[in-house]
Amino acid sequence: MKNIIQYLLSNFTLTFFAIGLIFSFIAIFRNKDKSSKAFIVEKFFKYFCFWAHGISWVYNAVMHTVFHETAAQFIGWADSPFQMEVGYASLGFGIVGLLAVKKNFGMRMALIISTAAFLWGAAGGHIYEIIAKGNFAPGNAGIMLWTDILLPVFGLVLLYLSHKYDYQKK
Repeated sequence: MKNIIQYLLSNFTLTFFAIGLIFSFIAIFRNKDKSSKAFIVEKFFKYFCFWAHGISWVYNAVMHTVFHETAAQFIGWADSPFQMEVGYASLGFGIVGLLAVKKNFGMRMALIISTAAFLWGAAGGHIYEIIAKGNFAPGNAGIMLWTDILLPVFGLVLLYLSHKYDYQKK
């Protein structure tokens, strides 16, 4: 059980994304009679904002500020004051993610675009570390790398679908 919990918390970006999917499916299943495309997209987007962004980024903030030595070691880096900066940026993203739970297209667009820029930049840094320094630490080359690349794609798809189905109704 300890290993499972450690795996889930070490790969928190995937864990919180999966929890968001579970909440989305439950909400859709509980409201089958309302299951229009717009409703389905809204449920996925709402729980994506809450779990994959709000909770995940706040968790990341705590890891980089309170447990900065552990976070640095997980990424394969030396601890530095930069951990605090990443932590506070993560806290900002987390707060916006929690605020974006309310159906507000502008807030969600800001969340998805800003975090995509950060995550794709981080992915580029991880790839550089792999190539230039052979850094295959789990926090550099593992699930974190893949979620840095794929979560923004998922968010952009939700943003597009949300815009498409909300404006089709008007």
